[in-house]
Amino acid sequence: MNILLITSDQQHHSTLGATNPKIQTPALDRLAREGTLFGRAYCPNPTCTPTRASIITGQYPSRHGAWSLGTMLSPQIQTLGDCLRPLGYRSTLVGKAHFQPLDSSDEQPSIESYPTLHDLDFWRDFNAKHTPWYGFDHVELTRNHGDESHVGQHYALWMEEKGLHNWRDYFCEVGQPNGYGAWNLPEEFHYSTWTGERTMAALESAKRDETPFFIWASFHDPHPPYIVPEPYASMYDESEMEPGTLEPGELEKMPPATRLTQSAQDKTAFSMWQETSWANHGLHPHAEHGEKALTKWRCITE
Repeated sequence: MNILLITSDQQHHSTLGATNPKIQTPALDRLAREGTLFGRAYCPNPTCTPTRASIITGQYPSRHGAWSLGTMLSPQIQTLGDCLRPLGYRSTLVGKAHFQPLDSSDEQPSIESYPTLHDLDFWRDFNAKHTPWYGFDHVELTRNHGDESHVGQHYALWMEEKGLHNWRDYFCEVGQPNGYGAWNLPEEFHYSTWTGERTMAALESAKRDETPFFIWASFHDPHPPYIVPEPYASMYDESEMEPGTLEPGELEKMPPATRLTQSAQDKTAFSMWQETSWANHGLHPHAEHGEKALTKWRCITE
């Protein structure tokens, strides 16, 4: 049995055509129609690294140790790829990994960090020198979302192979704020195009070699920043779209820190959950932040 795992990042259930007629997602709707559409699903953690680590280890964050953003999944931990390799499988990851922090340290030496992200020679030889990596026999990675400065790795190599040698012009400098709205990056060079194309290449390679496979197509979007190329930037009329809402009683089922995000007006209300050495994303008032983001988006689209 071959395994193809397709994931998106931070996609709410209301952003599917299968659940919202205002949204156009025909490929995902086909998966929902021909497969199983779950009415209830559970995530082990609200942030990337812990959840992604749980996907490949089958363990809770409290067990595998990468409990927050800024933490690192141990490269020595057993993963799904490690279990599949003795059975003849080849495991491949294309897209977003985020098993390691953006800041490297002696305690947590990360290759998903600066300056390694931008060292294209390192990534050009990565698979020959550093795999298996977290159980994957082959990986093709990029760290960025939208036009973030974290761009690089295998995605940058692909853009250059496709002829976009000035790809840096479409992405932010380190420390520069991200854009919103329409992005002048041509659609054919977007990282979603890259993830899809390279996943297809992995599938074709496995078929050609008659090798059973586990392939993770790890798409980055719709994670912010919300900047997209045409024709997608103009696909929807903003005035016809409805912002996401909480389900009735949803907050009552959440931990205290999560409930505070919708009621607290002062960041100091979260002080008891703020670790001095970790960047705990999301522990701040969200209601005001969300309204500011929505206002900014409306100004841009108008």
